Parts: sequence; C-alpha cells; structure tokens
Amino acid sequence: MQVKAIILGADKGGNKIDKTPTIFKSICGVPLIRLLINTIQKVGVSDISVVVATQTKEAQHIISPHKIVCQSVQLGTGHAVLSAHQALSSFDGCVLILFGDTPLIKERTLRRMIEKYEQGADVVALGFIPADTRRYGRMIMGPSGLEKIVEYKDATDIERTIRLCNSGVLCINGKHILNLVKGIKNDNNTGEYYITQVVELAKKAGLTTDIVMSSAEELHGINSPEELEAAQELFLQSQLKDKKND
Repeated sequence: MQVKAIILGADKGGNKIDKTPTIFKSICGVPLIRLLINTIQKVGVSDISVVVATQTKEAQHIISPHKIVCQSVQLGTGHAVLSAHQALSSFDGCVLILFGDTPLIKERTLRRMIEKYEQGADVVALGFIPADTRRYGRMIMGPSGLEKIVEYKDATDIERTIRLCNSGVLCINGKHILNLVKGIKNDNNTGEYYITQVVELAKKAGLTTDIVMSSAEELHGINSPEELEAAQELFLQSQLKDKKND
C-alpha cells in the first residue's frame, strides 16, 4: 500500500517565539520538522511534502530531500493541503496530514491510523482529551461514529462541553482527498478553509469516517517559548521511557 504524508508548517514566525518559523525550532538540537519527518519515515513513508510560507535556503537544507510546497498566503489548513495538490493528483493510496508544530506524535499512533484506513475508513481523525480543552476543536460523535469536527471558535456552548478534542492529524483516502478539500467552504468565524471540514463532507458523500485516540503528551503543540521548553522535557521523558522498554 502506498502512503504519502503532507506536513503543514506555513507559519511565518515572529509573533510568539521569534522570527524563525516554528518548524525550524529545535529540541535537543534537532529541528522540529526533522523530528516529525523521522517518525513518519519509521512508518515506512518516504513520499513527504512540507508546506511552508517561504522556500528559503534554510527550509531546503532542513527538509531536503523531501518536497517543499509554498503557501505564500495563509488561508487555512484546507488551503494549505490544496497547495500540495500536485503531490496528491491521481493518487489512490493513504494520505497522512500532520502539523509541523506537533512533532512528538508516536510511530505507533500513525500505524494505528493507517490500520483504520486499511480496514475501510476513508477519513481517520486523531482525537485526544487534554486537561485544558479551550483552544481545541471538538469531535462530534453520532450513531455511526464521527459525524464532524467543529473548530472551537465556531462551536456552540453545548459543543464546547464535549471533552473529545481534535488534534488536526488526519488519514484520508487519496482517491477522495482532492474532491473533499475542494469542497471546503470558509463560511465560519475566521473566514478560513479548515481541513477538518473533510469529515462532514465525507459523511455527506457516503464515505466512512473513524477515529483513533492518542495521549495529550504526544500531541503537545508548540506556539510559545514555554511550550517549546515543555516539549523538550516531554521528548526527553519519552526517550528515557523507550530505553527502559527496550
């Protein structure tokens, strides 16, 4: 089975950490994007595209030999995936969608998502239950499983009481991904094209959706110096745990 990965990392930096884009920040001397790429490769995926805001020499050096896709104007995660349409055209395998600022995801988690795809799910979303749910989208479950994902800013008060949160990580059937992404609308509170809308679009198209659960630790996002420091501590703890289990 063929598997491709699209990593979204087109933030320009300069607001919360410094002018360096988040994905080029380092944990233990390794750029975040390389940590994530290394994990993806362990799953056996070699076809990897990274969406960036600007194709710089630094980006080429760190990401090479993998593909670089430029999203010069940031219109949302759905738009970012559409920017990589050339890599997805005529592809009928499994497509992993990941985020460069969430580099601690485990190999076993990606394997579980791919297994769900192999079992017949057209869209697999990765969920988790964080201690603080305030900034995360909610996964809305129904009688037939995952119905849709609602971004926090668009969620109702009732939906915000749901503890099951969306990590943003997706596994999508390549036969349908471009049609689904092209159907995404920006009629929401931010005017952005959210990749998470593919879940609802898939259900409407009669496709199968499912979820995989993960820990909050491996889905730790990095948007500030404090979160970067916390990520390094989590990474070191994970390394020690893995060594003890060997």
